[in-house]
Amino acid sequence: MVFRRRDRRPMLRATADFLYPKGGWTRAFHYIKHRVRRLPDTPERIARGIWAGVFTTFTPFYTVHFLVAFLIARLLRGNILAALMATFFGNPLTYVPIGFVSLKTGHFLLGDTIEEQAARSFGGKFVDAGGDLKNNFLALFTDREPDWHGLSVFYDEVFLPYLVGGIIPGAITATVCYFLSVPLIRAYQNRRKKIIKKKFDAIRKKAEAKADGVAKAD
Repeated sequence: MVFRRRDRRPMLRATADFLYPKGGWTRAFHYIKHRVRRLPDTPERIARGIWAGVFTTFTPFYTVHFLVAFLIARLLRGNILAALMATFFGNPLTYVPIGFVSLKTGHFLLGDTIEEQAARSFGGKFVDAGGDLKNNFLALFTDREPDWHGLSVFYDEVFLPYLVGGIIPGAITATVCYFLSVPLIRAYQNRRKKIIKKKFDAIRKKAEAKADGVAKAD
């Protein structure tokens, strides 16, 4: 697997690294940028993969962003690895503004406002939905009564507005990243080709000089 670690990290360590990677988010960003630029593909295909990954971060499918990015990249014929790495555009530093913009836009498009849905806090709606999932799962094996109220509120006031509202800002942000990525990746690839060609030319000249020296000695 491309992203699998050889050493298994404890859950607490993995959570801490997600919230604040070793070396900081700046170093993590430069690492991802370096890996994306070195992908063996055309700038356009890599940029389409980046589009898919960035757009995915504006969707509410938090636990399956890799899968969503993979499917969108396949649909756009973009680079799959670029799409997976671009999902790191969504991180603890960006999820709050992404969520706020997506929810605000979604409620506006659906004809209501976040303030009108303030009877229960944002976090409380997640808790209620999680409680319903747990209760309804246990209801399959016990005499508990299924309760869908918390899930219904979560869908109407969080998930659906987020899904609808993330499309426009997600598409805009992903498109900006696409047009910025193409010339940067192309320039990097051209510069890298020149460096590799220069190294090969130096090796070839050295080999030719050595061959000439052997021929003269004979």
